Amino acid sequence: MRVALAVALVCLFVLAWQGIASLESVDDLTLASPVETFDALQDDWGLLMDNARVTLVEVVLGLALSVAAGVLFAVSMHLLRPLRDAAYPLLVGSQAIPIVVLAPLFVLAFGYGIGPKLAIVALICFFPITVNLLDGLRSTPPELLKLMRSMGASRLRTLRSVELPAALPSLFSGLKVAATVSVIGAVFGEWAGADEGLGRLVLLGNNQLQTPRVYAGIVILTLMAVGLFALTALAERVACPWNRKESLA
Repeated sequence: MRVALAVALVCLFVLAWQGIASLESVDDLTLASPVETFDALQDDWGLLMDNARVTLVEVVLGLALSVAAGVLFAVSMHLLRPLRDAAYPLLVGSQAIPIVVLAPLFVLAFGYGIGPKLAIVALICFFPITVNLLDGLRSTPPELLKLMRSMGASRLRTLRSVELPAALPSLFSGLKVAATVSVIGAVFGEWAGADEGLGRLVLLGNNQLQTPRVYAGIVILTLMAVGLFALTALAERVACPWNRKESLA
């Protein structure tokens, strides 16, 4: 039923899109119709896929870096209270800096290679992963912590056996958000300066008034973000079966 409703909603959106694009008052250079977008997907498939692979590599590697850094930083702040008190305000403040401003600076610092894109994706994804994992670690049931202390478990043993498993659902919640916005980070990085990638292709298409190609690129970017979200949700179901059972109860 959920799949049928989702498909029906997508179909209604496409029909509304086609209807608006078919109006005489709407310029073809402003809004490409679904039919024109589909034709662009067919005609430029090879070009779109070549650039999509570049963007996907940037997203996956940047996301992996953010997960590694976010887990390390969250665990460190959880174990060291002074570090949490000092770093948490800076962590929150870092999100006030527009990524549009930082992207050109990263390009100037690291050049036009993959480095700036990875840095931008990792920076965007770092915050939701770190904050959600830290909240999950701090929300461990107190009775479990008391049980571990009564059994004489060390601090690291308690972290490994109780706190980290209890925080996994929170980690995956942050990872779902990060997986979605990671594509946005890659596009911003390619807009700031790149030789290839879907973001660059969309920007060039917009400058050259190739509106159907622009919309085709946006469709692929959207599917990429949805696919990463779905893979993250699947990984959560495998890694946290107890959380799925609680949700169904």
